[in-house]
Amino acid sequence: MSQATALIVDDEADILELVTITCARMDVATRAAESLGDARRLLEREDFDLCLTDMRLPDGDGTDLVRLIAERWPQMPVAMITAHGNMESAISAMKAGAFDFVPKPLDLHILRDLISAALRLRTPIAAATAETEDGSSSGLLGSSWQMQEIRGLILKLARNQAPVFISGESGTGKELAARLIHTQGPRADRTFVPVNCGAIPAELVESELFGHRKGSFTGAVSDKQGLFQTAHGGTLFLDEIADLPLPMQVKLLRAIQQKSVRAFGAEREVPVDVRIISASHHDLRLAVERGAFRQDLFYRVNVIELNIPPLRERPEDIGVLARHILNRIGSAVGCAPKTLSEPARQALSHYPFPGNVRELENILERATALSDSDSLSVEDLRLPHPGTAAHALADQPLEDKLDEIEKHAILEALDATRWNRTAAAKRLGMTPRSLRYRLSKLGLD
Repeated sequence: MSQATALIVDDEADILELVTITCARMDVATRAAESLGDARRLLEREDFDLCLTDMRLPDGDGTDLVRLIAERWPQMPVAMITAHGNMESAISAMKAGAFDFVPKPLDLHILRDLISAALRLRTPIAAATAETEDGSSSGLLGSSWQMQEIRGLILKLARNQAPVFISGESGTGKELAARLIHTQGPRADRTFVPVNCGAIPAELVESELFGHRKGSFTGAVSDKQGLFQTAHGGTLFLDEIADLPLPMQVKLLRAIQQKSVRAFGAEREVPVDVRIISASHHDLRLAVERGAFRQDLFYRVNVIELNIPPLRERPEDIGVLARHILNRIGSAVGCAPKTLSEPARQALSHYPFPGNVRELENILERATALSDSDSLSVEDLRLPHPGTAAHALADQPLEDKLDEIEKHAILEALDATRWNRTAAAKRLGMTPRSLRYRLSKLGLD
């Protein structure tokens, strides 16, 4: 592969010199421009693999250059050099199409990481070119227009480092979408670290995310590396980010803005290179309005939003998903996959799936386990009928009704947290001990 080339756009001589020297040590040739006009002329005459531009230029705004490159040379990553603390500009640049940003004063570790990540885009990502109409190569299945649109957006998101917020109901596949953004981008060969923010006790969140030093608190018997450092060079997926305590949101915001973290008990920060993807089934905007989620953090993690629609809004995907799930179940048990009878397919296509894809998986796994037939019937699916629960409750004594309501709420919380009892207890507003007692009382343990 030929030597990489970078266009550096800045009217400060010391910045130009620092970036040029850094690129030279990475075997990257550079051309310098001190204005938007100079940059446009060089872009018309020469090919570049990367552009680094300052926000403020003598004849305009660096964001204008970002928009121009995104429109004329969309395959070229462009990164923004921003003034210290000017996150609004960085966010605007990424919304306009910037690959990433680097704050002043320039940290050489962060600068080198950014350049390396951008240049990895010179190598085509195989996973991004092997797509099929129903998404079977990507794992995000469905032939509906919604899923085709989402897969196309994921390919675009994979080519930059902008923070992505994935919204959608529980069970829609938000973590799968996050993994696809990671595996189809320049960090594909690095670590993908998922963390369920709602499953970590509030008093341990800082230690889990940033690490701690030996002796920094009771029980800290050795140094521990945080998840930010574990994900260095890769992607950190913050699932259920809305569940983070407010004090922790402040520290997370600083880590994202400064691209560095300080372990609990440590004296100084260390730079980290991670891409942040977050998700929640909660409406973050409503959480901001209620004061449960910081507005500045909301704007930082929600630079680009990817919404995964519920399964009931794309019923044409149910058949594809069902076949895939049944094939997977068959492979897991080492036998031919079961099929769906026509009435069973029709029943699934009309069922609203409040639990989304995860509920479909549970229905098919249960039906496969309990059926002796090679073809699953409507009866095998055991789909709840509208009104059945209400009628059943109406004929029950009050205590039994309350037990059923409690059981339903607990099962819903456990399903949403993938049976993580600590997270489910937090979701239900009770202690883990209280949840264990209720599980035992209701015969769910």
